[in-house]
This record gives sequence, structure tokens and C-alpha cells, in this order.
Amino acid sequence: MQEKIDVLLIGGTVVTMDANWTIIADGAVAVKDKRILAVGPTPMIVDQYSADTIIDCAGCAIMPGLINAHAHVPMSLLRGMVADQQLDVWLFGYMFPVESQFVDAEFSYVGTLLSCAEMLRGGTTTFVDMYYFEEEVARAADESGMRAICGQTVMRLPTPDATSFDEGIERSRRFMEAWHTHERIVPTIAPHAPYTCTDQIYHEASALCKAFGVPLITHLSETAREVEESIRDREVTPIRYAKRVGAFDVPCIAAHCVHATEDDMRLLREAQVGAVPCPTSNLKLASGIAPIRRLIEVGVRTGLGTDGPASNDDQDMFTEIQLAALLPKGVSGDPTAVPARDALAMATCWGARAIHLDHLTGSLEPGKQADIAVVGLGRLHSAPRYTYSNDAIYSHLVYGARAADVRDVFVDGRALLLNGALQTLDEEAILRQSQVIAERINAFLASRERDLLAKIIALGGVEQAEIFEIQVKAHLDSEAAVEALLKSPEVTISKQSVRTQYDTYFLFQNEERIRIREDHRTDPGARPEPKYTITLMAEAVRGEYPDAIVLSRARYTAHADHSARFYREYFQPDRVHELEKQRRRWRIIYKGYDFALNLDTLAHGTDPGPYLEIKARTWSSRDAAHRAELIGELLNLAGLGERNLVKQEYVEMG
Repeated sequence: MQEKIDVLLIGGTVVTMDANWTIIADGAVAVKDKRILAVGPTPMIVDQYSADTIIDCAGCAIMPGLINAHAHVPMSLLRGMVADQQLDVWLFGYMFPVESQFVDAEFSYVGTLLSCAEMLRGGTTTFVDMYYFEEEVARAADESGMRAICGQTVMRLPTPDATSFDEGIERSRRFMEAWHTHERIVPTIAPHAPYTCTDQIYHEASALCKAFGVPLITHLSETAREVEESIRDREVTPIRYAKRVGAFDVPCIAAHCVHATEDDMRLLREAQVGAVPCPTSNLKLASGIAPIRRLIEVGVRTGLGTDGPASNDDQDMFTEIQLAALLPKGVSGDPTAVPARDALAMATCWGARAIHLDHLTGSLEPGKQADIAVVGLGRLHSAPRYTYSNDAIYSHLVYGARAADVRDVFVDGRALLLNGALQTLDEEAILRQSQVIAERINAFLASRERDLLAKIIALGGVEQAEIFEIQVKAHLDSEAAVEALLKSPEVTISKQSVRTQYDTYFLFQNEERIRIREDHRTDPGARPEPKYTITLMAEAVRGEYPDAIVLSRARYTAHADHSARFYREYFQPDRVHELEKQRRRWRIIYKGYDFALNLDTLAHGTDPGPYLEIKARTWSSRDAAHRAELIGELLNLAGLGERNLVKQEYVEMG
């Protein structure tokens, strides 16, 4: 007598991805109560079981649903927004500013719906996410019917859903409490990366994961620069640092690991950390090529991810599988480096192990959850087919199959895609909602790209300086003039310093300019670290006075956290001018007013000086005119006359 079950998939090539790599040419899968009940030859299975839902899979592969082990799924709404940038420009110049402006609960919900629809169409049944408003990601994933590990991102910086990391950790705790009993959604916390987190964040995140019995998600060793800076600042690699701060005290999913060292890989293996390269994203952002072959050889749990759609730009796991097989071949010169079967395993059984869900999914075996993808093999790019070897099916799936070949998808035995039609999501409605949000972001970026101030403000920490700058320069025959001025009884020295300054000016056709300054104090007892600032100077309105010029313009200054290369790519100036000078500075009080006296010698140019520069800034036009007169008096005290005056800024003298 036949046993009545829920679903029968029959007549396909069953690719089990079990421990024996079992392939069944004319195979079937029986599903009951959300789980796989039996796998075997079609005649045997149909003889034992009957079902109301029978899926004919002739000409198809029946395989485990794919596992996207690292993603930022709401970022599908940022797909195509910016490309061909260095990671720091992409992240700090575009992603973080746009996210701070637009990411909210609606963004995360709609973006996740868009991603779930795309992933289901590509045969993905499980994903690991790391983003903001993760309760909305969980809600959308639940509505789609997918399986997901949802990581609430925490950083030391303010994020779209938390003003501090304390608030972010508390938000994570509430999220985990609300969702921890769900059958398909695993809620957790995701410290972003060592370079955006603190020791305390990792310690508290690890404690939360231990309390709820869930894995911790983080980024590790994505770029060579990240590794270099970690060794410089912490004397260990990011992976070794993660162990030190408790990230490996619980099951951990480590995204990227592109620049993992041999020691790092052994550590990952010993700690049973899941390493998740993201080949397309790592290539697009020029982060590098992960040592996939060595990760496998060393015994590291290794999966695959798409990363965020903003750096991929799709969520097609078949592309990642193919790259995981091809890139090691190209790098090593060995065509056997990562065989097709191993590449497919990274997105199925090995991927499940990497995300610590191999007890539930990743292979077609009795007792596992019925997470299944049916992939058509009859299209032009899959023809003809060979069956003389069981391994031939791996070659067809890895080197020939595409996301568009996926016909049916089941999670927990429930059909989420049937005959190419989504069963749980309204594709047209999702597309409309997505475009509405994209148009808001597009308007913001279009306006910002024409506005240097907006681009600086987007980086954060901007302060506006006084609007009037009064200045004069005098070419000196000797430093005696400065000594005479400073010895005057009418002059009081309040501060003094010795500096070497490196200025990079970005010049634009609209007369705006940006100055990036690296300022080194070299006087005894001064701070050893240089100070970095970036200043936007709008086009100046010049007021000429007998002994000085008054520049009326807006000035905005912020701490410069990035390299000159970053800012050059971000602002794209028309011209670049570099200036190096040795500077002795005195802050003086003259007749109750504050002035800066700079004795400067330029490192390059036809006339390096020395120059005496006298400057003052104020918010008042009346005060600016008065200070211009006082500068004339200071010049007289120094014994300097008209022949010495230089009414230009250094950048104009070059």
C-alpha cells in the first residue's frame, strides 16, 4: 500500500550532494511534513508513495536549493547606483551617505522583497543577510517563504537604525528575542568589521549569540589594505583579531576572507568558522581573489555569497559557483584546482556547513528540510547532454546552467516558484515600489554630484568657518622683519608652533577649491601624529585694501579620514595642485584682536621665500575692514612696505 505524502518530484536527474555524492539518473524525491522522506529511483519511489502534488522533472536536475552565504539583500535598491570605484570611495563616498539618508524600515522591507524574488528565480532557498532594520528583512523573508539568517548590523559609527553602538546592540537583542523561535528565520547580530567596530562590540555581540544559540556574522580580511592596517594598528590580522575579541567563541560566519593568510586559514579551521568568498563582488571592487583552493585544502568550512547587489550587481548564485570553479584555475594554472563538484558543494552542502545549518539543508537526504531547486537542462546553452559519467551533471550545472534555467523552487516542501511563476510574491508590485524609492535616491545623487558642499557634508563631521578671511603675504629679505614684529611691546604671543604642511588643492572650473592638508607638528612636545583636514573654499569675492585683501567666501572644514587618492576619485577635480611648506606659526594679540603670523618657506617653486603671512578670520564685514587696517599697522611694525607685498594665495602663485 502506498503511503500518502505531500509532494513527489519525479523523473529528473537527482543531484543529492550527500556524503557519497550520489547521482540518480532517473530519480525522485518524496516530501512529507516539510521534510524529505525518501530519495531514490523514480520507479521505486512512485511505487511506495502517492501525492496530490506530483512534479514531472523530466529533462531537469533536482538538486538542493542554493545557499547564498553572504548578502546585504535590501541593497538591491542600490543596484547600479555607482560602479568602478575603489572600495573606500564606493563605501564611504556613496554607500554610507546614501544609506544614512534613505535607509529606513520601508527601504529594508521593499529591498528584501526584491532580492527574495530574484533569489527564488535563481534557485536560492537560503540566504545570510547583514544589514539594518533587520526585523523588516526577516518579515519580508518570512513572507517570501525563504530560509534566512538575518544579522542586525552594528558599528561604532551611527547607522541608519542606531545612533550609537549601544543602541545597535540593544536593537539586536530585541530583534533576537522577537524572532528566535521562528522555524525558518534565524535572528542574530552582525558586527560589521574590525575596522568599523571596537573590542567591546565584538565581546557583547559574542555574548548575545551565545545566549540565543545563533551564529555571529562579520566581514574579515576583505582587502589587502584592511589587513595591512590591522597589522599596523593591532599587530594582528583581522582574522586573528576576531578570535582575540571573542568572535570565534560562538559559531561564526566570516564574509570574504580574500586575504586570509595560511595561519588565518588554520585558525578558521580550528574554530570551525565558515569562510564565505564573494567572487563577483571581490572582483568588481578589486578586493582580490580569495584563496578558495587553499581554504578547501586546509579544511575550512567554505561557502559562497553574492555580497550586496550594489557591488555585484545581481544575486545569481550560478555565477558565483562558476567563478569559484574558474578563478582558482586561472590563478594557479591548474585546471583541476577546484572541480565543478566542489564549486557546487560550496553553494549547497558545504555552504550549509559554513553557515552552521547543515543539519537542516544543503543536501537531498531523508530527514533534511525539503529545500529543493529544479533546474531545466533543455535550453540551447545546456545542449547536448552527456550521461556516460555521473560527474557530467556537475559540469552541466556549474559551467552551463544559469539562474534563468530554474523552473521550480521549494522551501520546507512548499512551492515558492512553479513553472517559473512566483507563488508567494507579487513581482509587479515589488518592481513598482522599488522604482519609487530609486527615484528619490536618484534625485538626491543628481543634486549632490553638482554640489561640492553636499558631497563633503555627505562624508560627515563638517563645520563652517568664518566667512571673511583677511590676509596678506610679504616676501622677506630676511627673518629680521618677523623678529622685529614679535618684539614689539604692542604684540602679545599667545601660541607658537613649528610645522611641515602638505597641501593638495583640487581646483574646479567654477572657482571653488578643495584643500586637503596633512599637518605635522615638529616642535618639541607636540603631538607625534599628523592632523588631516579637508576644506571646501567657495569662490571668493575679493576686497582690496591698501595693505591686505579681504576674501568673502564660505569655508567648510572636516577631518580628513581618507587618502588623497580617495578624495581625487570622489570629487573628480579639473586640476590638482600640490604644495609643501615649512611653517613657523605664532598666534598673536594686537590691539585686542587675534591674528595668525606664519613664517613660510616653500619646498618647490621659482621663489620659495621666506614669506610672512598674516591672517585673520571673522564673521563680520565691518570687523574684516578694521582688521585689514590693523594688518597694515603690523606690516609697518615689521618694517615691510609695498614692494614686499604679495596679495595672492600660495596656490595662485604656482
